[in-house]
Amino acid sequence: MSLSFRFGTVGSPSNTPKKPGGSVGAILFSREIGLDALELGWVQSVRVSIETCAAIKETAAAQDVGISVHAPYFINLNANAEEWPKSRQRLMDAAHYGNLAGATDIIFHPGSYFEQPAAEVLKIAIPRLQECVDELRAAGNPVNLRPETMGKSAMLGSLEDTLEMSRQIPGVLPCLDFAHLHARPGDGTVNSYDEWSARLEAYGKALGEAALARLHIHLSGIEYGPKGEKNHLPVAESDLDLEGLFRALHAFKAGGRILCESPIMETDALFMRDTWRKISSQ
Repeated sequence: MSLSFRFGTVGSPSNTPKKPGGSVGAILFSREIGLDALELGWVQSVRVSIETCAAIKETAAAQDVGISVHAPYFINLNANAEEWPKSRQRLMDAAHYGNLAGATDIIFHPGSYFEQPAAEVLKIAIPRLQECVDELRAAGNPVNLRPETMGKSAMLGSLEDTLEMSRQIPGVLPCLDFAHLHARPGDGTVNSYDEWSARLEAYGKALGEAALARLHIHLSGIEYGPKGEKNHLPVAESDLDLEGLFRALHAFKAGGRILCESPIMETDALFMRDTWRKISSQ
C-alpha cells in the first residue's frame, strides 16, 4: 500500500549499527526497518565533507529515502546586526551542504521575539530570509527553507508567523511541529480533530490547497507548562491526540513527510506509520 506520507526520524535512528555508521548507515537501517525518510541532525554545526554529502545522496537515492536537514539551533532571524551574519552563515551552510547531500528541505528554528510584537519582528525576519533564498537560487540551489513552528510563546514561530514568511517568499514553507503547536498555548488546547482541522484549513488558505500534499511535519509526544514546551516525550507517555491529528490530515488529503522526534525514535516513527496506515485506509 502506497502511503501519502513518508516516515522517518530527526537524526539517526537510535539502533543504527556502528558499521557503516554515520548518515549512510542511518539511511540503510531506516530502509531496513521500514522507514523511508531521514532528517540529518546537523543541529550543533555543519561539519561535513563534500565526499560524505555525495555518499549520503547516492545511498538515499538508491534506497528511496527522502532526505532533509535540521540546521543548527543557533539561528535567529531577529538577531542584532552583529549576530545576524553568524546566524545567516549557519543557515546557508546547512542549505549548501544539504543540497549536496540530496536534501530537499532545510528546517530551522526561526529565533526569538525578544519581547517585541510579532508583526515588528517579521519586518526584520522576512527581508533577511528573502535574501537567503535569493542567494541560494542565484547559486542554483533549489532547497526549500522551512521555519519550524515553535513550542514556546516567546519564540518566533507561531503558525501565523511561519505562514506569513511562506506566503511572502517563494521557496519558504513551514515545518509543522504539531507537538509544538499543542504545547505553545500552555493550556492543553490545540489537541483535537477540530483544532487540527482549523490549522490545516488556515495552511491551505495561505499557501494553496496543493501545499497540503507536501507537508513537512515534526511529531512526538510533549511535556509542557504555562509557558509552553518543556521536552519531547514518547507518544504513549503524552496527551497528544495522534489519531485525531491523523484523521484531520486524512480529511484534508495531506501528504509529505512525518519525522519523529520522540526519545524512542524509530519505535514511535513506526508506530506513527502504522497508525497512519490504519486511519488512511478507512
